[in-house]
Amino acid sequence: MAEIKLTKNELRAQQTRLGQLEKYLPTLQLKKSMLQAEVQETRIKIEQQETSRQKMRQKIETFSELLSTQTSIAPLDAVKVKRIGKRYENVAGVEVPYFEDIEFEEFSYSLFETAPWLDAAIVYLRNLAVLREQIHILHEQKTALEKELREVSIRVNLFEKILIPRAISNIRKIKVFLGDQELAAVSRAKVAKAKIEAGKEKKLVNMRAERL
Repeated sequence: MAEIKLTKNELRAQQTRLGQLEKYLPTLQLKKSMLQAEVQETRIKIEQQETSRQKMRQKIETFSELLSTQTSIAPLDAVKVKRIGKRYENVAGVEVPYFEDIEFEEFSYSLFETAPWLDAAIVYLRNLAVLREQIHILHEQKTALEKELREVSIRVNLFEKILIPRAISNIRKIKVFLGDQELAAVSRAKVAKAKIEAGKEKKLVNMRAERL
């Protein structure tokens, strides 16, 4: 770190810098709190969706034997994803993805020539696919939010533990130096004044002695 100048100009510069840091820190702290809340909320959503997915898998297991049966229709073809729709929203300064919709590849079959359980199986399989994509995007959300949270936390720590204490220390150091300089100047002025007064007194004494 470069040595600071022990001058009044530097003192004003350090005081201005401290004011800016202290003014901006609450904004960073608020952003950090918002991001922490968003990350926690996203984690809870992931847990909830994972629970839903587990329940959906259990329902699909009731069709497992039927799904493995050789038929002219392949139920898994009904869950081939064609497009995932998602939007982005700004959350505490970071672009976060949100699940919007899902589009499956075209799949058709005859209701009269297939087993009656196939409709329900396809619904469950597609719901499971939706949950899978929702969870995937929730993880994307969490990753984006956690990345921003780490960066903001680093800046908050930098402000709280380094920049602000350093500015306060610099201000204190400059004030002590300037105070010492001022005291030294006053002392020199007093000494000079005393010498002048002593000189005047000596001259006055000499003048009186000459008159005698």
